[in-house]
Amino acid sequence: MFTFQVSVPMLPHHPATVMFGPDDAFLTTILKLLRQLPVYPMFGRGLTRLQPAYVEDVAEAIGRTMQRAETPSPIFEFGGPRVYAYEEFLRAVAHQAGLAPRLIPIPLAVWHALAWASEMFPSPLLTRNQVELMQIDTVSSPEVPGFVELGISPHSVEAILQKMLSNCG
Repeated sequence: MFTFQVSVPMLPHHPATVMFGPDDAFLTTILKLLRQLPVYPMFGRGLTRLQPAYVEDVAEAIGRTMQRAETPSPIFEFGGPRVYAYEEFLRAVAHQAGLAPRLIPIPLAVWHALAWASEMFPSPLLTRNQVELMQIDTVSSPEVPGFVELGISPHSVEAILQKMLSNCG
């Protein structure tokens, strides 16, 4: 989900918790780990809900909101076309890549401890903020305007991932 409000002359917005695209740090990292690890450690039981939005759809939406003449401008929330539970999302990504991963639930308390230890290094692999975000559902509200109101049909994770995988060989 991506929440955005246009104001003139500034464009304050809340960054998306879950955006994806080629060469991103989210989808490509998950795909890489699914390919390399014999078992994939999930955050908690994999029940956190997310609604990933394609970065180019969000960019297009921001451009269209800037062209609108409404004052005051409404707040927009941009979520992709599908809401996933985290485990369901991992399985969808793995399926598109032709993988059958073993997903292992890891308690969030363990992830917090790992993140705390990781933050002692100059470039932590995991932070406590990242763990906290994996405990919060990030889905757009049906009562708030989004892609549809701007005439945008958002791309699915599966469609973009298929293109990414075909470009890799």
